[in-house]
This record gives sequence, structure tokens and C-alpha cells, in this order.
Amino acid sequence: MENIVIYGAGGFAREVAHLIEQINAVDQKWNILGFIDDDPNKTGIMVNDWPILGTFEWFNDNPNANVVLATGSPKGKQLIVNRLQAFSDLKFPNLFHPSLKMSRFNQLGIGNVICEGSILTTNITVGNFVTINLNCTIGHDVEIQDFATILPSSSVSGNVVIEEGVDLGTSSSIIPHKRIGSWTIVGAGSVVVKDLPENCTAVGIPAKPIKYHE
Repeated sequence: MENIVIYGAGGFAREVAHLIEQINAVDQKWNILGFIDDDPNKTGIMVNDWPILGTFEWFNDNPNANVVLATGSPKGKQLIVNRLQAFSDLKFPNLFHPSLKMSRFNQLGIGNVICEGSILTTNITVGNFVTINLNCTIGHDVEIQDFATILPSSSVSGNVVIEEGVDLGTSSSIIPHKRIGSWTIVGAGSVVVKDLPENCTAVGIPAKPIKYHE
């Protein structure tokens, strides 16, 4: 078994720990050392069965660790990755739930987390540090760029492009051949029927931008 640490100690971090346990039930792959949290006051606290090992500085003594990012926030993931670039020997494995159904013709980068019940059909490209949460469906020829997060029960139809840092809300849907601009937030339950620009928040059926942000 290889040691792994979970960056984050909140609710999704506990879900990632559970995901790793489910992977281990099929293939004894990972030994969870614990969590990393940037609040120094939390060091030593137990989260379920594992300790909070320390803050970012823990990597000074463990520069070769396997790390999984356990935050759903695209900007949070980007911030953590930028900080961890100081440690060039860290490894960022992909973690896939054993129930995942996925074609061998898909291409995936590093540091991706795909949760229980999701389906990725064929000829899909997934970048780095993408989170695909519970029971999502991703259709053929979809491109999902770095740091994107797709929250539970979302449906992405074929030939969609989800640009860097998109945050796709729970139970949202995208019809075929649409593009969502970088760092855009799509509200829960929204249906995307037209391309969305970058750096906006879009909600509704059909989804429309309601505000723009940096």
C-alpha cells in the first residue's frame, strides 16, 4: 500500500477518505496518513479515524507524498496547487470510485477525483484536478478543463466544453454542443441551453448570467 494525504479536512475531505476506503475494499492501494489543514490550531485533531497532520508546512518534511485535493472550490484547488508547486516531487494520483463506468478511449490528467455512480462515456478529455461528484453523467467528446468541479447528479451532454475553473452546481444540465466560459458558476438545477461567458454566475431554466465577477 502507498501512503496518501488528503488536503482539506472538511465535509468533502471526509467523503474522499470514504472513497479511498471503497477503493481499498476492491484493491488494497492506499494507506491514509491523515489530513492537511491550513489552520494550525487544528493540528492533531482527529477527523473520523485520521489525524490532521499539520498545515502546508508538513510537506517540508514529506516532499514525496501522494496528495489528493479535497475541496470542491475550483479557486481553492488552484490556490493549493500553486502553493504545492514548491514541492516538485509530490504526486497527485487520480482517485476513481470502483463503480465508475468509463471508456478506455477517455484521456485524463492528474489529481482528478471521480465519485460513486458516475458515468463517463467515450472520447472525453479531462484535465487536471477536476472533481466529478456523485452520480454525474458525462457524454461523448466532452472536454473538462483544469480545476473544474461538477457537483452531484449533473448531466453533461455530448460535445460540451467546460473551461478552466467552472463550478457546475448540483443537478444542473448542459445540452449538446455548448461551451461554459472559464471560472463561471452554474447554479444548482440550472439548464444550460446557450453558451455562457467566462467569470459569471448563471442560474435558471434556461441558465442566464445574473452577475459577473473577477
